Formats: sequence, C-alpha cells, structure tokens
Amino acid sequence: MDSKKALNGSMTIEMSFLMPVLLLMIMSSIFAVFYFHDKNVLSAAAYETAVVGSVKMREKKKVAPGELEALFRERTARKCILFSGSSVRADAGEKEIRIEASANKGRLGLSVVKRAAVTEPENHIRDIRRLKKTAGLEKRGD
Repeated sequence: MDSKKALNGSMTIEMSFLMPVLLLMIMSSIFAVFYFHDKNVLSAAAYETAVVGSVKMREKKKVAPGELEALFRERTARKCILFSGSSVRADAGEKEIRIEASANKGRLGLSVVKRAAVTEPENHIRDIRRLKKTAGLEKRGD
C-alpha cells in the first residue's frame, strides 16, 4: 500500500511541473492567433484603402490624405482584438497612393505599408485599339 501512495504522490509532483508549461504553450498560441489576426486586419484595411484611393485619384485627379485616413479608420473600427488603437498616415501622389498603418500594445507593435499605383487602363486600351486599327489599315492597302 505504501508503494501505491508513493506513485500517486510522484504523479502530482510531475503534473505540478508540467501544467505551467502546458498553460504557457496554450496562452502563447492564443496570443499568436490574436497578433496575426490583427496584423491581417490592418494589412487588408491598408491595402483596400490604397486601392480605393487609387480609383478616386484616377476619377477625380485629387484625393485628400485625411479622406484616406478616415476610410482606413472606418475599415478597422472594432475589428482588432489585441491592438485596439491604430494610427495611420496616408500619402496621395500623382502616381501612387501609400498607406502606413501601425499599432502598439505595450512594448509590442506592428506596422504595415501598402501601396497602390494610380493607373489609367482606359488609355492603355485606347492605345491598343489604335495600334490594331493602324495595323488593319496597312494590311488592307497591300
């Protein structure tokens, strides 16, 4: 009987050493999931804001950085779990829209930079059609 009690006591001691390690691994996994969730939310919102800014720049030839920052904040409102407060800086150039977003929680922080080119696909399509038309006229003349 004494040997059975000794075995039960050794299991208790082993589990007392093992449980903090298991809890640390579980909590670290949960923390990592929250971190990457928030990073993906910030990255997606920054890219979507840059693309929307690119389209607005193409249509109106001007977009205010404050308008882009408001769009970013609208997209991240109440979506982050770990990093509740984020900051954003938008630059709207003639050729490129740039969105820089960052968030901090204590000593931990993350930041993303997304860019979108201001394109004019309709001009490219018109140029191709002109080239095809010109090539077609030259073939008819032969």
